Amino acid sequence: MHEMALAEGVLQIVEDAARAGAAQRVQAVRLELGALSHVERDALRFCFEAVTRGSVAEGARLDILDTPGRAWCMPCSAAVPLQRLGDACPHCGSYQLQVTQGEEMRVRDIEIA
Repeated sequence: MHEMALAEGVLQIVEDAARAGAAQRVQAVRLELGALSHVERDALRFCFEAVTRGSVAEGARLDILDTPGRAWCMPCSAAVPLQRLGDACPHCGSYQLQVTQGEEMRVRDIEIA
């Protein structure tokens, strides 16, 4: 389950930010998570709750903001929405798409007290 490793990485970022801000407690963490990232959101929430036990982020709310998938079509040069990897271009039907958005996972902000 790679969600556990991702949750541990998020916790490291959160703890570093909390230390830098002399925070007593982290109240919320907002993540941007791409639609094409292959991350199971419920599993990530479960893992985040598990790894934050006993940390400055214990009990923190995890808000996940979805980032839509987008790609650039090589044959028709169109920027197109992409629901899933492997989908065809909705304009020309080509499968020669280069993903430009939607694979990322990023800590957007952290709410501290």
